Amino acid sequence: MTNNVPSSSDHAGSAVAMAVLNAIQNPVVMVNEAGLVAFANWEAEAFFGASASHLARYKISTFIPFGSPLLALIDQVRERRAPINEYRVDLSSPRLGQDKLVDIYVAPVISEPGAVVIVFQERSMADKIDRQLTHRAAARSVTGLASMLAHEIKNPLSGIRGAAQLLEQSAVDEDRALTRLICDETDRIVSLVDRMEVFSDERPVDRVPVNIHSVLDHVKAVARAGFARNIKITENYDPSLPAVYANRDQLVQVFLNLVKNASEAIGDRPDGEIVLTTAYRPGIRLSVAGTREKISLPLEFCVQDNGPGVPADLLPHLFDPFITTKTNGSGLGLALVAKIIGDHGGIIECDSQNNRTTFRVLMPASKDASSEDATIITSTGPSR
Repeated sequence: MTNNVPSSSDHAGSAVAMAVLNAIQNPVVMVNEAGLVAFANWEAEAFFGASASHLARYKISTFIPFGSPLLALIDQVRERRAPINEYRVDLSSPRLGQDKLVDIYVAPVISEPGAVVIVFQERSMADKIDRQLTHRAAARSVTGLASMLAHEIKNPLSGIRGAAQLLEQSAVDEDRALTRLICDETDRIVSLVDRMEVFSDERPVDRVPVNIHSVLDHVKAVARAGFARNIKITENYDPSLPAVYANRDQLVQVFLNLVKNASEAIGDRPDGEIVLTTAYRPGIRLSVAGTREKISLPLEFCVQDNGPGVPADLLPHLFDPFITTKTNGSGLGLALVAKIIGDHGGIIECDSQNNRTTFRVLMPASKDASSEDATIITSTGPSR
């Protein structure tokens, strides 16, 4: 006679499986042959706005819009007995909310005939990753342009400037202003090309465990001594944050640029404020191109201002080269920021609305988490 009582190892295996599924940051459900929701992880409960026990009483069709292509996908998977991906499926409804655009992965459960597993990925995260890949592609375009400009423009400009200096020596007083204008304008163009040449630097980034609060405090000191002297700068730091694995000088360049942009957005408004925040946000992992490696990006650094915000039509292209709202801006500052963060394996994004714009940087923690310096970071200044 066969013993059908589950063994302790079966219970342990089930507990581990549940823990793994609940740790996944995407909604996961299993639908049985009858169409009932046989399992839902914690993210699925939040996604559908119902507990797993409540979901289990109904068919999946109860919780999605009438005529949704998800139902057809489930039927196809059952017929083919093979997984299917579908992208940008609209599940918007009064129950799930508006703008519920998701990518869907449906796969058969071999051990349960007729059952399928459904994994949902909300497009907010997918679009974030797509935007970051676009930013990196744009930076690569500027890289090629910078290399070309350095050769094709800087060399002739040096000749033009030299000729203007020779003319200046024999020019009458009223003509010296013109030769000086030629020199000044060539210097300005060379300076712009020099800024673009930074994009063509393909050398590996020299990275070490870095105290992000030391970086932010340095940026704050520079800002208060210059362009943000009349703007209130406050901090909201996580004192137990691990070190970030980065190049300190490049991080200073990134956050100095972001804080300067924030101060220029605020302008002369008397209640202007810039808020610097750091936090630990586990759960975001990105695949590395060409490998199976996944990089975790748990460190979140934000620069927030209460300026007028970024125009909605400009927001999707904010990190593209030559995109700017400034009258005399080159549009290279944020493109360079995106390149630096991308070279570090991180992500930068911008959320903007009236009176609140937040630039959010997600980066990997230090690989040397065992060292005393990399494990815990404390602010070099008081948080407030």
